Amino acid sequence: MTINCKGTLVDLSTPKVMGILNITPNSFYDGGKYKNEVEILSQVEKMLQEAADIIDIGAYSSKPNADFVSEKEEISRIIPVVDLVMQHFPETYISIDTFRSEVAKASIESGAAIINDISAGKLDHKMFEIIGKYNVPYIMMHMRGNPLTMQSMTNYEDIVKEILFYFSERVAQARTFGINDIIVDPGFGFAKTLDQNYEVLKKIELFKMLELPLLAGVSRKSMIYKMTNGTSESALNGTTVLNTVALTKGAKILRVHDVKEAVECVILYNKINS
Repeated sequence: MTINCKGTLVDLSTPKVMGILNITPNSFYDGGKYKNEVEILSQVEKMLQEAADIIDIGAYSSKPNADFVSEKEEISRIIPVVDLVMQHFPETYISIDTFRSEVAKASIESGAAIINDISAGKLDHKMFEIIGKYNVPYIMMHMRGNPLTMQSMTNYEDIVKEILFYFSERVAQARTFGINDIIVDPGFGFAKTLDQNYEVLKKIELFKMLELPLLAGVSRKSMIYKMTNGTSESALNGTTVLNTVALTKGAKILRVHDVKEAVECVILYNKINS
């Protein structure tokens, strides 16, 4: 199982770690932490030294009820950071966390290798066209509505079955645009209650029937700290536990704030399965 990143085949038979770089002022965990070039480069260098395989850059917080950011503002936030990372770490695989096709286009043209779309193309009908044109790997996530409305849209009869149907439909449409490398993300925390998040995780191995790489993004989310009466700051241990569960159930990419700990999960998982 491979994905083509800028002409190089990345083998996902060994799980990969995607480090999160939020350049938003209001992300739920690290919002506002990286405000200038020195802080951004220091964090990227730290994640790369800790063996991150991919750096995922986001300029629009998708937490529930997050403030609206214009497309122009999102581009003005993200492109200088992509340019900066490419200048100092040119071999880095950059993923862009956006649901807007123009942001995706500008980012790819600046050197980004992957697009990570929380809406699977539903919030911008031109997204599939752009991904197909530039032929980059595409992460599609399950979500209902948008960040402002998603937490009111948690009524499912069979959540896992409905997510699988959602991906089947979105993948089929993406294929018509010539999109080759697709990664699926069940969308923990997006249009899902606490119990629904754990039901999806419990049955996540069923996503193997899609025959696509699976990304798990549970890092420091409320599904962890609400169970332990903590906060996002105290949720690292719980994140490690759920990352390990996700690996044992077939996850090929872990999207995390804490790269070192996730890499250790992968090393130990690989040892057990070697």
